[in-house]
Amino acid sequence: MSGCGNTASGGRGVTRVRRLVGAALILAAFAGFAGRSTPAAAQGLEYVREHYTKHEFRIAMRDGVRLFTAVYVPKDRSKTYPIMLNRTPYSCRPYGADQHRPDLGPSSLFGKAGYIFAYQDVRGRWMSEGQFENVRPHRVVKGPKEIDEGTDTYDTIAWLVANVAGNNGKVGMSGISYPGFYTAAALVEPHPALKAASPQAPVADWFAGDDWHHNGAFILPHAFNFMASFGRPRPEPTKKFVFNFDHGTPDGYDFFLRLGPLAEANARHFQNQVEFWDQLMAHGTYDEFWQSRNIRQHLKNVKPAVLTVGGWYDAENLFGALEVFRAIERGNPQGGNRLVMGPWSHGQWSRGDAASLGYVPFHSKTGPYYREQIEFPFFEFHLKGVGTPEQPKAWVFETGANQWRTFTQWPPREARPRALVFREQGRLEIATVPPTATRPAAGDAFDEFVSDPAKPVPYLERTTPLMATEYMLDDQRFASRRPDVLTYQTAPLEEDVTLAGPIQARLSVATTGTDADWIVKVVDVYPDDYPDPDPNPTGVRMGGFQQLVRGEVMRGKFRNSLSRAEPFSPGEPTAVNFTIPDVCHTFRAGHRLMVQVQSTWFPLVDRNPQQFLDIYKAQPRDFVRATHRVFRDPARPSRLEVLTLDRW
Repeated sequence: MSGCGNTASGGRGVTRVRRLVGAALILAAFAGFAGRSTPAAAQGLEYVREHYTKHEFRIAMRDGVRLFTAVYVPKDRSKTYPIMLNRTPYSCRPYGADQHRPDLGPSSLFGKAGYIFAYQDVRGRWMSEGQFENVRPHRVVKGPKEIDEGTDTYDTIAWLVANVAGNNGKVGMSGISYPGFYTAAALVEPHPALKAASPQAPVADWFAGDDWHHNGAFILPHAFNFMASFGRPRPEPTKKFVFNFDHGTPDGYDFFLRLGPLAEANARHFQNQVEFWDQLMAHGTYDEFWQSRNIRQHLKNVKPAVLTVGGWYDAENLFGALEVFRAIERGNPQGGNRLVMGPWSHGQWSRGDAASLGYVPFHSKTGPYYREQIEFPFFEFHLKGVGTPEQPKAWVFETGANQWRTFTQWPPREARPRALVFREQGRLEIATVPPTATRPAAGDAFDEFVSDPAKPVPYLERTTPLMATEYMLDDQRFASRRPDVLTYQTAPLEEDVTLAGPIQARLSVATTGTDADWIVKVVDVYPDDYPDPDPNPTGVRMGGFQQLVRGEVMRGKFRNSLSRAEPFSPGEPTAVNFTIPDVCHTFRAGHRLMVQVQSTWFPLVDRNPQQFLDIYKAQPRDFVRATHRVFRDPARPSRLEVLTLDRW
């Protein structure tokens, strides 16, 4: 094909070309995982054709494998430009030197400001050579021809800077989701030309909290649907690599109840073509397979400026954004490390107004604000020297109050600890001092419920086979009415209460089984007279709406270690402590603060048989009912420990 036959090896025998800016948008080849590639204010195809020349290269890595790279260079050669690089497993199409993307860069601002944009298919995907490996582990020690994602990025940048004419010697990277992982991986032993990087919703740890697992619990619909297409083999470079899966029903609850043993899904549904599904099933604890894929441990002594971006309602990589920021902060206390958290679903910041999600409005065009006031100035300064470096450590959208806030650190330095303590008759007390256990009282105080895996609590009132992005702030009234969900709530608040930072669940529980999942949800209960939307095409009633603010699961057998599973002793009070990802949310005066505790969250989380065994190999007969208790007596005070910016 025209422009594709050039072998880029050490800069010899190739035509020198001009700059390109890397895309922060992921091609949405796979539902639910990538950010859409159509920002509201895209430059448009004609603009790109008029102002940029496209070139295609196969850039040789140190082991000889060639990676397909599309480069868009400004036609204006009166000045030099920085390079923006985006590395993706989702395709850098359209392929062909005469086929152009209709938009360039993380946003339309970049294409119109002038950058060189480089898009690359990562090793083993689409038109690149080599063998693909999911979240390829970083090699701490490697020989001259041994590779990882860091070396592939290093070699790519070295070639671009040496061979793309008109570049100013500075490179930026950005990417959302899986490309966010590749951006983070580039920060480990980075090329000196890499001056600024923005890992956005990056994959950080696939067992602890991203995508497929939360605290060891399996996020079933996301893993199933993503791997049904993405997980198929690609034996050789290709321009076509999309598989569709027919669930045969619009009812996700029913589909996943009938799925059968998880270990058999590859044979039953994927024709034994999805190797990674079998790896998921084979590595049911946080073993070396998963530990080696934890990018956080390598983010030390990071040299480039970093802008990590995440969404409070990102159903896929909320954990990754927060934890990549924290890892860089720990390893680089004096570095240029920044965090942005907005009221967004996965990649929502990169497209459209992002003024609402589901039924919840934000009364603010948060997408344009982020793109214009935060992201674009960050790269302009670090790659062009335009503007000033004055940006806060954390730029955070406070949901509930619907306003942007800035902080000198995250969690905020001024935040103070409080506790949400479970009390009798479903009361929730906001305590200024977390309770401490005392000697056992004469009588136990507890609440209990029966958990039946045959009738699990749904995560939405109506479920489809795909993981719904809006579940993270959806109405929880249907759940609070079930007998297998414990509900604790405050009286109507007399003044605003703002939670800011991670939430620590401190539960004292018992079960008649030998394993159980523990799901904790923090909910904002609207007043009964809360106004409905106007217009209101869906007819939703917002009075009494129970908005999920944050929910998280802990697979009980991993309560003490993700690497070592251990059973419960039936009937024995047991501590289950875990971290619920950060929030920045204000419960307004007149609202109630609610906590829900349950043991199933289906099909978002796969069912726990409530017996201590390999859940992935569990047969239908292994799933049993169990009675769970949550204690709230002085000896065992179950509560959530939070950080607040309020006084009361």
